[in-house]
Amino acid sequence: MGLTNNDIFKKLRVAHKLRDDDIVKILALVDFKVTKSELGAFFRNEKHPKYKECGDQILRNFLNGLVIHLRGPMPPKPPKKDHK
Repeated sequence: MGLTNNDIFKKLRVAHKLRDDDIVKILALVDFKVTKSELGAFFRNEKHPKYKECGDQILRNFLNGLVIHLRGPMPPKPPKKDHK
């Protein structure tokens, strides 16, 4: 069996030494609100009664926020010039 979204999320959290506060702030960078208790459910053991599966949307938003967190926001694109 391959890695689940929860496994990937856990590995990224450990690799970047992120606390729950950090992850909440990273998700806020992409206007995605999550509470610390909701996050805790993703990092629990699968057999725990409060375990929650991490959906694609949450992981995708976290990855997009992590890019902004690490690199800074994308600079605005220059306007396209009309070729006439």
